Amino acid sequence: MPQTFHLNKGFNIPLAGRALLEEHKISQPDSFAVKPSDFKGLVQPKLLVSVGENVKAGAPLFFDKGSEEVLFVAPVSGEISEIIRGERRKIIEIRILADKEVEYKVFKKYTKTDINNLTRAEAIAALTASGIWPSFIQRPFGVLANPSDEPSAIYISAFDSNPCAPDMAYLLRRKEGVFQLGIDVLNKLAKGNIHLNLDASEIPSVFSGMEQVNINKFSGPHPAGNVGVQIHHIKPIGKNDKVWTIDPLSVARIGTLFSKGIYDASKLIAITGSEIIHPHYVKTYSGACLDKLVAENFKKTNARFISGNVLSGEHVGARGYLGHFHNQISVIPEGDEEEFLGWMLPSFKKLSFHKAFGLFSFLNPKKEKVLDTNTNGEQRNFTISGAFEKILPMDILPTYLFKSIISNDYDEMEALGIYEVIEEDVALCEYIDVSKNDIQAIVREGIELIRNS
Repeated sequence: MPQTFHLNKGFNIPLAGRALLEEHKISQPDSFAVKPSDFKGLVQPKLLVSVGENVKAGAPLFFDKGSEEVLFVAPVSGEISEIIRGERRKIIEIRILADKEVEYKVFKKYTKTDINNLTRAEAIAALTASGIWPSFIQRPFGVLANPSDEPSAIYISAFDSNPCAPDMAYLLRRKEGVFQLGIDVLNKLAKGNIHLNLDASEIPSVFSGMEQVNINKFSGPHPAGNVGVQIHHIKPIGKNDKVWTIDPLSVARIGTLFSKGIYDASKLIAITGSEIIHPHYVKTYSGACLDKLVAENFKKTNARFISGNVLSGEHVGARGYLGHFHNQISVIPEGDEEEFLGWMLPSFKKLSFHKAFGLFSFLNPKKEKVLDTNTNGEQRNFTISGAFEKILPMDILPTYLFKSIISNDYDEMEALGIYEVIEEDVALCEYIDVSKNDIQAIVREGIELIRNS
């Protein structure tokens, strides 16, 4: 029987520029990129290709030195045009000059009966060889899942509560069949303990008839859609626990792999933000260059181009590349212009959780707002205001957790909930922080300290 959880804590940001449920056809970008930095916990990527080599979609580009069977593959077919390296020859991007028509590397196809008779080892072998495995994230720590581990459960958040987030049901329309096949395969990995977490306000038809899965319903403001928050309410994570998470599009991708024998990196993404003229959806592939995705559809202003949402996405620039886990592009004003007394003048246009300079915005809290990247102040001493506890719907003490990380207090970190959070779970804390701290970076630092201790 479905469980229902009502979350009272949180804060919705009514950002202007949510995508209409319309798909616009575009000319596909010429360039795509795979970025090792998208995958937390990647030990050391080892290249399997060189510049000038032609690859098919699904062909391996590199593997993880810490787990050599886990392959990272090309999202499209084409020529390896560049391998961008950073300090100490660290691999930053592997760029592919895409073919006009995508050619796929062909893997083994499975019937429904074959999947029913599949062993766990066979399922893992197919997922690691095809390049889908990197979509499995282990909690605690939010790192690549280890194929040799056996999780106690796998969690899927089927809705996104971030600002201007894409409609997950729209992204998965007409994919009910492959999504169910993906669920069937996941059941081989976690002994049938698969959790599908839905928005309690509306159950889309794409998810309504799912079998062999535990249904959980969540209501409340952001971050109700974060899988980490959902796990906390279903079954909190302890030090010795291991659970995995995977996004809904990757579940459908698993179904496509087993039914059609291809790694299909195509996906709908939402083009959002106040600087987009016509917010809508476009179909492209993972790792797409942003140039053609937003071409002629953004206001000619000083804008920031973000792969992902505005709270936890990545600033990539107008010619940057879409992240592996991102289904959204956000374009908002840069906010690098000074505003006289901007921090103290009451305004209808601004938004403030603390009811400070955005005091009048609370007269109409649902009115969409044009917000820029200005932090309205510089970093200052860590302030204990109790605000974090008001917006994080988890039974932990975030203020003291952050302070324990800053002071490198391992025992306090463990006692205060470091195993339960990753960056996206505290992104809202960073947004409302009066001290302007980079809370997400602080949490990742704490995670790495504990993980490597």
